[in-house]
Amino acid sequence: MSERKVLNKYYPPDFDPAKIPKLKLPKDRQYVVRLMAPFNMRCKTCGEYIYKGKKFNARKETVQNEVYLGLPIFRFYIKCTRCLAEITFKTDPENTDYTMEHGATRNFQAEKLLEEEEKRMQKEREEEELNNPMKVLENRTKDSKLEMEVLENLQELKELNQRQANVDFEAMLRQYKEYEEEQKRREQEEDEQEMKAMLEEVQNRRLLVDSDSDEEAAKPSTKPRAKTKPTDILQEDPQPQIKKQKTESWERSVGKLSSRTQLAGLVAVRKQKPPSTPTNSTESHGAASIPPATGTSSSSLGLLGAYSDSEDGASD
Repeated sequence: MSERKVLNKYYPPDFDPAKIPKLKLPKDRQYVVRLMAPFNMRCKTCGEYIYKGKKFNARKETVQNEVYLGLPIFRFYIKCTRCLAEITFKTDPENTDYTMEHGATRNFQAEKLLEEEEKRMQKEREEEELNNPMKVLENRTKDSKLEMEVLENLQELKELNQRQANVDFEAMLRQYKEYEEEQKRREQEEDEQEMKAMLEEVQNRRLLVDSDSDEEAAKPSTKPRAKTKPTDILQEDPQPQIKKQKTESWERSVGKLSSRTQLAGLVAVRKQKPPSTPTNSTESHGAASIPPATGTSSSSLGLLGAYSDSEDGASD
Protein backbone atom coordinates (compact mmCIF):
# COMPACT_ATOMS: atom_id res chain seq x y z
CA MET A 1 0.00 0.00 0.00
CA SER A 2 1.48 3.32 -1.05
CA GLU A 3 2.07 6.08 1.49
CA ARG A 4 -0.70 8.62 1.59
CA LYS A 5 1.41 11.79 2.10
CA VAL A 6 4.28 10.58 -0.12
CA LEU A 7 7.12 11.77 2.07
CA ASN A 8 9.63 9.38 0.57
CA LYS A 9 9.96 9.36 -3.16
CA TYR A 10 11.61 6.81 -5.38
CA TYR A 11 14.88 7.75 -7.09
CA PRO A 12 16.06 5.37 -9.81
CA PRO A 13 19.70 4.17 -9.77
CA ASP A 14 20.55 6.12 -12.92
CA PHE A 15 19.27 9.46 -11.47
CA ASP A 16 21.56 12.45 -12.15
CA PRO A 17 20.53 15.77 -10.56
CA ALA A 18 22.88 17.72 -12.91
CA LYS A 19 20.61 16.86 -15.77
CA ILE A 20 17.71 18.81 -14.13
CA PRO A 21 17.40 22.22 -15.81
CA LYS A 22 17.77 25.28 -13.58
CA LEU A 23 14.96 27.83 -13.48
CA LYS A 24 15.95 31.43 -14.11
CA LEU A 25 13.94 33.31 -11.46
CA PRO A 26 14.28 37.03 -10.71
CA LYS A 27 16.20 38.05 -7.61
CA ASP A 28 13.29 40.15 -6.25
CA ARG A 29 10.78 37.36 -6.58
CA GLN A 30 8.03 37.12 -3.93
CA TYR A 31 6.83 34.21 -1.78
CA VAL A 32 3.53 33.83 0.03
CA VAL A 33 4.10 33.19 3.73
CA ARG A 34 1.89 33.00 6.80
CA LEU A 35 2.89 35.47 9.55
CA MET A 36 1.57 37.51 12.45
CA ALA A 37 1.66 41.29 12.86
CA PRO A 38 4.84 42.10 14.82
CA PHE A 39 3.37 45.22 16.51
CA ASN A 40 0.17 47.22 16.91
CA MET A 41 -0.61 49.44 13.93
CA ARG A 42 -3.39 51.62 12.47
CA CYS A 43 -4.38 51.80 8.85
CA LYS A 44 -3.93 55.24 7.28
CA THR A 45 -6.76 54.70 4.78
CA CYS A 46 -9.67 53.68 7.02
CA GLY A 47 -8.27 54.04 10.56
CA GLU A 48 -8.70 50.36 11.43
CA TYR A 49 -6.62 49.13 14.36
CA ILE A 50 -4.57 45.97 13.77
CA TYR A 51 -3.35 44.42 17.00
CA LYS A 52 -0.13 42.54 17.54
CA GLY A 53 -0.42 38.84 16.73
CA LYS A 54 -3.05 39.17 13.98
CA LYS A 55 -2.43 36.49 11.33
CA PHE A 56 -2.02 37.36 7.67
CA ASN A 57 -1.19 35.65 4.36
CA ALA A 58 1.67 38.01 3.44
CA ARG A 59 3.99 38.30 0.42
CA LYS A 60 7.67 38.20 1.22
CA GLU A 61 10.56 39.61 -0.82
CA THR A 62 14.24 40.41 -0.33
CA VAL A 63 15.13 44.10 -0.24
CA GLN A 64 17.69 44.97 -2.87
CA ASN A 65 20.89 46.83 -1.99
CA GLU A 66 20.21 46.66 1.78
CA VAL A 67 22.32 44.36 3.93
CA TYR A 68 23.28 44.50 7.62
CA LEU A 69 26.52 42.66 8.42
CA GLY A 70 25.89 40.27 5.56
CA LEU A 71 22.30 39.59 6.66
CA PRO A 72 19.60 40.25 4.08
CA ILE A 73 16.60 42.44 4.89
CA PHE A 74 13.10 41.22 4.00
CA ARG A 75 9.95 43.16 3.15
CA PHE A 76 6.39 41.96 3.85
CA TYR A 77 3.14 42.99 2.16
CA ILE A 78 -0.19 42.60 3.99
CA LYS A 79 -3.72 43.94 3.47
CA CYS A 80 -5.92 45.82 5.88
CA THR A 81 -8.70 43.67 7.32
CA ARG A 82 -11.30 46.37 6.65
CA CYS A 83 -10.44 48.30 3.48
CA LEU A 84 -7.92 45.86 1.93
CA ALA A 85 -5.33 48.65 1.59
CA GLU A 86 -1.74 47.44 1.21
CA ILE A 87 0.57 47.77 4.20
CA THR A 88 4.31 47.09 4.11
CA PHE A 89 6.97 46.70 6.79
CA LYS A 90 10.46 45.22 6.80
CA THR A 91 12.90 43.63 9.19
CA ASP A 92 15.45 45.55 11.30
CA PRO A 93 18.24 43.16 12.33
CA GLU A 94 20.26 45.98 13.88
CA ASN A 95 17.63 46.51 16.60
CA THR A 96 16.13 43.01 16.38
CA ASP A 97 12.80 44.57 15.48
CA TYR A 98 10.56 45.55 12.55
CA THR A 99 10.12 48.98 10.96
CA MET A 100 6.91 50.34 9.47
CA GLU A 101 7.36 51.38 5.83
CA HIS A 102 4.04 52.23 4.15
CA GLY A 103 0.24 52.14 4.56
CA ALA A 104 -0.05 52.33 8.37
CA THR A 105 1.38 53.95 11.48
CA ARG A 106 2.88 52.11 14.41
CA ASN A 107 1.08 52.67 17.71
CA PHE A 108 2.81 54.12 20.75
CA GLN A 109 5.10 51.76 22.61
CA ALA A 110 6.77 53.08 25.76
CA GLU A 111 9.20 50.20 26.00
CA LYS A 112 10.65 50.87 22.57
CA LEU A 113 11.03 54.59 23.28
CA LEU A 114 12.72 53.84 26.59
CA GLU A 115 15.20 51.56 24.94
CA GLU A 116 15.96 54.16 22.31
CA GLU A 117 16.46 56.83 24.99
CA GLU A 118 18.84 54.59 26.93
CA LYS A 119 20.85 53.92 23.83
CA ARG A 120 21.07 57.63 23.04
CA MET A 121 22.27 58.46 26.57
CA GLN A 122 24.83 55.69 26.48
CA LYS A 123 26.16 56.98 23.19
CA GLU A 124 26.44 60.55 24.51
CA ARG A 125 28.27 59.33 27.61
CA GLU A 126 30.79 57.43 25.56
CA GLU A 127 31.46 60.51 23.45
CA GLU A 128 32.00 62.65 26.58
CA GLU A 129 34.35 60.13 28.16
CA LEU A 130 36.36 59.90 25.00
CA ASN A 131 37.50 63.55 25.25
CA ASN A 132 37.33 64.24 29.01
CA PRO A 133 39.24 61.99 31.48
CA MET A 134 37.73 63.78 34.53
CA LYS A 135 34.27 62.88 33.29
CA VAL A 136 35.37 59.25 33.17
CA LEU A 137 36.38 59.45 36.87
CA GLU A 138 33.06 61.07 37.85
CA ASN A 139 31.06 58.46 35.99
CA ARG A 140 33.05 55.67 37.64
CA THR A 141 32.44 57.07 41.15
CA LYS A 142 28.71 57.42 40.37
CA ASP A 143 28.59 53.87 39.08
CA SER A 144 30.39 52.56 42.19
CA LYS A 145 27.95 54.39 44.52
CA LEU A 146 25.00 53.10 42.57
CA GLU A 147 26.40 49.59 42.71
CA MET A 148 26.88 49.83 46.50
CA GLU A 149 23.30 51.03 46.95
CA VAL A 150 22.00 48.20 44.81
CA LEU A 151 24.01 45.68 46.85
CA GLU A 152 22.71 47.12 50.13
CA ASN A 153 19.13 46.96 48.90
CA LEU A 154 19.68 43.41 47.73
CA GLN A 155 21.11 42.45 51.14
CA GLU A 156 18.11 44.02 52.91
CA LEU A 157 15.74 42.10 50.68
CA LYS A 158 17.59 38.87 51.44
CA GLU A 159 17.40 39.50 55.21
CA LEU A 160 13.72 40.34 54.92
CA ASN A 161 13.04 37.14 53.02
CA GLN A 162 14.94 35.15 55.65
CA ARG A 163 12.89 36.74 58.42
CA GLN A 164 9.66 35.98 56.64
CA ALA A 165 10.81 32.43 56.02
CA ASN A 166 11.49 31.92 59.75
CA VAL A 167 8.19 33.46 60.89
CA ASP A 168 5.71 30.99 62.34
CA PHE A 169 2.31 32.36 61.39
CA GLU A 170 0.45 29.82 63.51
CA ALA A 171 2.39 30.93 66.59
CA MET A 172 1.59 34.55 65.76
CA LEU A 173 -2.12 33.78 65.45
CA ARG A 174 -2.04 31.80 68.70
CA GLN A 175 -0.31 34.66 70.50
CA TYR A 176 -2.84 37.12 69.14
CA LYS A 177 -5.74 34.95 70.35
CA GLU A 178 -4.16 34.70 73.82
CA TYR A 179 -3.75 38.47 73.90
CA GLU A 180 -7.43 38.95 73.00
CA GLU A 181 -8.53 36.49 75.71
CA GLU A 182 -6.34 38.23 78.30
CA GLN A 183 -7.78 41.59 77.34
CA LYS A 184 -11.36 40.28 77.63
CA ARG A 185 -10.59 38.77 81.03
CA ARG A 186 -9.19 42.09 82.27
CA GLU A 187 -12.26 43.93 81.04
CA GLN A 188 -14.53 41.46 82.85
CA GLU A 189 -12.54 41.84 86.09
CA GLU A 190 -12.76 45.63 85.85
CA ASP A 191 -16.52 45.43 85.28
CA GLU A 192 -16.93 43.11 88.29
CA GLN A 193 -14.90 45.44 90.50
CA GLU A 194 -17.01 48.41 89.42
CA MET A 195 -20.21 46.47 90.15
CA LYS A 196 -18.93 45.45 93.60
CA ALA A 197 -17.98 49.03 94.42
CA MET A 198 -21.42 50.28 93.34
CA LEU A 199 -23.20 47.59 95.39
CA GLU A 200 -21.11 48.39 98.48
CA GLU A 201 -21.90 52.07 98.11
CA VAL A 202 -25.63 51.39 97.80
CA GLN A 203 -25.52 49.02 100.80
CA ASN A 204 -23.74 51.59 102.94
CA ARG A 205 -26.36 54.18 102.05
CA ARG A 206 -29.15 51.77 102.97
CA LEU A 207 -27.47 50.97 106.29
CA LEU A 208 -27.21 54.68 107.10
CA VAL A 209 -30.86 55.26 106.22
CA ASP A 210 -31.99 52.21 108.22
CA SER A 211 -29.96 53.26 111.28
CA ASP A 212 -31.51 56.74 111.20
CA SER A 213 -35.02 55.31 110.89
CA ASP A 214 -34.35 52.85 113.74
CA GLU A 215 -33.19 55.63 116.02
CA GLU A 216 -36.30 57.67 115.24
CA ALA A 217 -38.58 54.69 115.73
CA ALA A 218 -36.86 53.59 118.97
CA LYS A 219 -37.96 56.73 120.83
CA PRO A 220 -41.77 56.09 120.79
CA SER A 221 -41.36 52.34 120.46
CA THR A 222 -43.90 50.12 122.20
CA LYS A 223 -43.48 46.39 122.37
CA PRO A 224 -46.54 44.59 121.03
CA ARG A 225 -47.99 41.75 123.02
CA ALA A 226 -46.82 38.35 121.94
CA LYS A 227 -49.50 36.33 120.24
CA THR A 228 -49.59 32.63 120.59
CA LYS A 229 -51.91 32.06 117.64
CA PRO A 230 -52.47 33.94 114.38
CA THR A 231 -56.20 34.16 115.13
CA ASP A 232 -55.73 35.91 118.48
CA ILE A 233 -55.91 39.26 116.76
CA LEU A 234 -59.54 38.56 115.86
CA GLN A 235 -60.48 37.88 119.49
CA GLU A 236 -58.90 41.01 120.93
CA ASP A 237 -61.15 43.70 122.28
CA PRO A 238 -60.42 47.14 120.75
CA GLN A 239 -62.08 48.95 123.73
CA PRO A 240 -59.05 48.88 126.10
CA GLN A 241 -56.90 50.51 123.44
CA ILE A 242 -59.46 53.29 123.00
CA LYS A 243 -59.59 53.81 126.79
CA LYS A 244 -55.83 53.91 126.99
CA GLN A 245 -55.63 56.51 124.26
CA LYS A 246 -58.21 58.66 125.99
CA THR A 247 -56.44 58.50 129.34
CA GLU A 248 -53.13 59.36 127.73
CA SER A 249 -54.63 62.39 126.00
CA TRP A 250 -56.29 63.42 129.29
CA GLU A 251 -53.05 63.08 131.24
CA ARG A 252 -51.16 65.15 128.68
CA SER A 253 -53.77 67.95 128.75
CA VAL A 254 -54.81 68.08 132.43
CA GLY A 255 -52.46 65.88 134.37
CA LYS A 256 -52.50 62.45 135.91
CA LEU A 257 -55.35 61.80 138.32
CA SER A 258 -55.20 59.55 141.27
CA SER A 259 -56.82 56.14 141.36
CA ARG A 260 -60.52 55.64 142.08
CA THR A 261 -59.86 54.57 145.64
CA GLN A 262 -58.67 58.08 146.55
CA LEU A 263 -61.80 59.72 145.05
CA ALA A 264 -64.14 57.14 146.45
CA GLY A 265 -64.97 59.32 149.50
CA LEU A 266 -65.92 62.25 147.32
CA VAL A 267 -68.55 60.37 145.39
CA ALA A 268 -71.87 59.61 147.02
CA VAL A 269 -72.88 55.99 146.84
CA ARG A 270 -76.40 55.37 145.80
CA LYS A 271 -78.48 53.75 148.56
CA GLN A 272 -81.42 51.58 147.83
CA LYS A 273 -84.59 52.76 149.58
CA PRO A 274 -87.92 51.11 149.86
CA PRO A 275 -90.44 52.08 147.25
CA SER A 276 -92.41 55.19 148.08
CA THR A 277 -94.60 57.72 146.41
CA PRO A 278 -93.58 59.05 143.04
CA THR A 279 -92.81 62.47 144.40
CA ASN A 280 -90.59 61.15 147.12
CA SER A 281 -88.79 58.84 144.77
CA THR A 282 -87.96 61.60 142.35
CA GLU A 283 -86.78 63.88 145.12
CA SER A 284 -84.66 61.19 146.70
CA HIS A 285 -83.13 60.31 143.30
CA GLY A 286 -82.18 63.94 142.67
CA ALA A 287 -80.68 64.21 146.13
CA ALA A 288 -78.68 61.04 145.69
CA SER A 289 -77.25 62.09 142.30
CA ILE A 290 -75.92 65.40 143.65
CA PRO A 291 -72.95 64.96 146.00
CA PRO A 292 -72.81 66.86 149.23
CA ALA A 293 -71.11 70.24 149.06
CA THR A 294 -67.98 70.08 151.17
CA GLY A 295 -66.27 73.01 149.61
CA THR A 296 -65.38 74.59 146.37
CA SER A 297 -62.23 72.59 145.73
CA SER A 298 -63.64 69.24 146.79
CA SER A 299 -66.86 69.76 144.83
CA SER A 300 -64.93 70.58 141.62
CA LEU A 301 -62.71 67.52 142.00
CA GLY A 302 -65.73 65.38 142.67
CA LEU A 303 -67.45 66.65 139.59
CA LEU A 304 -64.39 65.90 137.52
CA GLY A 305 -64.16 62.40 138.94
CA ALA A 306 -67.84 61.78 138.32
CA TYR A 307 -67.40 63.07 134.75
CA SER A 308 -64.53 60.69 134.12
CA ASP A 309 -66.46 57.80 135.67
CA SER A 310 -69.47 58.53 133.55
CA GLU A 311 -67.30 58.47 130.39
CA ASP A 312 -65.80 55.14 131.43
CA GLY A 313 -69.23 53.69 132.09
CA ALA A 314 -70.52 54.89 128.76
CA SER A 315 -67.58 53.40 126.92
CA ASP A 316 -68.08 50.11 128.75
